[in-house]
Amino acid sequence: MNKDIDNIKKTRLFLLNAINDLSADQLNEIPAGFNNNIIWNLGHMIAAQQSICYIRAGVLPVVEKKYITEYKPVDAAEIQKIKDLMLSTLDRLETDRETNVFCNYTTWTIHYGAKLASIDEAIVFLPYHEGLHSGIIITLKKLVSK
Repeated sequence: MNKDIDNIKKTRLFLLNAINDLSADQLNEIPAGFNNNIIWNLGHMIAAQQSICYIRAGVLPVVEKKYITEYKPVDAAEIQKIKDLMLSTLDRLETDRETNVFCNYTTWTIHYGAKLASIDEAIVFLPYHEGLHSGIIITLKKLVSK
């Protein structure tokens, strides 16, 4: 397995384990002072990975469009689907990277000023983005677990 993708997978496994005991209501709860919830953050991590890796390379995303374009509170079945996508999208990313489907990656400048010019650079960037959301998820968990 690609070391960078494996590191992302370890972070996602940690998060899935950390939220395993939360109810659908807790995962959808938006605490005062926040503008989103735990499940939104998980969905956003999937959407960002699809956008940064697939869409930027001109490749169709491997998840339904609704996970990329719109995200709203979800029921237990949809929560399980998001949890499953947290790992399956990384397995697919690795397979697609190995088969060179990202050969037309378009260089772009991310919000932080750095330029991503290849799928490998995008994969190296993902842990930074996911780390930001991991911190938010852990904070939200503390607030909804009270």
